[in-house]
Amino acid sequence: MKIINITKNTVISEDAVLADVPFKRMKGLLGKKYLGKSEALILKPCNSVHTFFMRFPIDVLFLDKNNRVVKAINSLKPFRVTPIYFTATLAIELPIGTIQGTSTRQDDILQLIAP
Repeated sequence: MKIINITKNTVISEDAVLADVPFKRMKGLLGKKYLGKSEALILKPCNSVHTFFMRFPIDVLFLDKNNRVVKAINSLKPFRVTPIYFTATLAIELPIGTIQGTSTRQDDILQLIAP
């Protein structure tokens, strides 16, 4: 799956994986040593994430039902928990530096394109 920031006309991820069933969402990025530069994990539904037992920091975007960025979190370190974003319907976990590198901000509109 591809993720594009329509507002900024930038590609956020070329290789995003959708985790929309309970087991995939629970597993998340656990067991991975890193996220590749163009990889991402889309957790749906999701309005909060944790990084317990992860080995690396990540960037996280929370989107509402209209794919508008509700919150952008840079460099969420291992063993942390985000607040609950009640208007968020999904979260996108990204390699560290992706949010800054794509200039993605709150209120930007994203598009998720299935292959």
